[in-house]
Amino acid sequence: MTAEYSAGSKLEKIFKSGQKAVTGECGPPRGADADHFRHKANYLKDVVDAVNVTDNQTAVVRFCSMAAAKILLEMGVEPVMQMVTRDMNRIALQSNMLGAAAMGIKNLLCLTGDHQTFGDHPQAKNVHDLDSVMLAHTLKTMRDEGKMISGTEVQGRPRMFIGAAANPFADPQEFRVVRMGKKINAGVQFIQTQCIYNMERFKSFMDMANDMGLTEKCFIMAGITPLKSVGMANYMKKFVPGLDVPDSYIARLKGVPKDKVAAEGIKIAVEQIHECLAMKGIAGIHLMAIEWEEKVPEILEAAKLLPRPKVEAD
Repeated sequence: MTAEYSAGSKLEKIFKSGQKAVTGECGPPRGADADHFRHKANYLKDVVDAVNVTDNQTAVVRFCSMAAAKILLEMGVEPVMQMVTRDMNRIALQSNMLGAAAMGIKNLLCLTGDHQTFGDHPQAKNVHDLDSVMLAHTLKTMRDEGKMISGTEVQGRPRMFIGAAANPFADPQEFRVVRMGKKINAGVQFIQTQCIYNMERFKSFMDMANDMGLTEKCFIMAGITPLKSVGMANYMKKFVPGLDVPDSYIARLKGVPKDKVAAEGIKIAVEQIHECLAMKGIAGIHLMAIEWEEKVPEILEAAKLLPRPKVEAD
């Protein structure tokens, strides 16, 4: 792997030890109810290596990812703070990265963000002063060279492990691999993919990534989202851009009694985890149990990914 620099995060240490990493995800609420956020996060504590906190996902207003990441730190949970470029210019983005690092947040996921017209404020202005590739490069430059975009010297470099996302299913697929390569060249050290359902297409994506040598330069995590219901599966298939949900999964969920659908969805997720971990170049699993955090321990136990390694961040 490329990164000689160490941010000292628990997640980074697990990757570099050669063990398969596991991350979860926890979305902040649409208000200031921190107790609700803590309740969800408690299901993930000690069963994943780090927890993503989303940044106004689907362009819907929620309390900010930096506050959520700080709450996780106070709970003894390592956060992966997401930051989207949709809402802030380069001044605010650099400021927030420095602020997050100052609070002890060691993992940052650089994202462009869903377009604001998909959310609850479609009239909002779209900033995009930078994109996710530029954001990653900016953080790497501040961290490794001690320079801001302006050339101003950084007084206290941000010690952070740099991540980004990849969508293996958006067309053309070959371009998605190339774009992932651009992110890695910009300084990204770990990748979390979007939700994977079509395993054949994902294997094709990983074959291309391996052929390009990207898996030797970056830790790639497969994104898994368990299907709670037939309705969720149909929604994912029809209305979520860039997802590919095979009809076979929908048929499986329809083929069991209603009180067994959730269990079947968990069984599918466990099968997907095993398939992904068997692929060359997969360094871990990013488990996104959307508003189903209480099932994460059960899923990871069934997948034989518990207990997690006992590693401490610097």
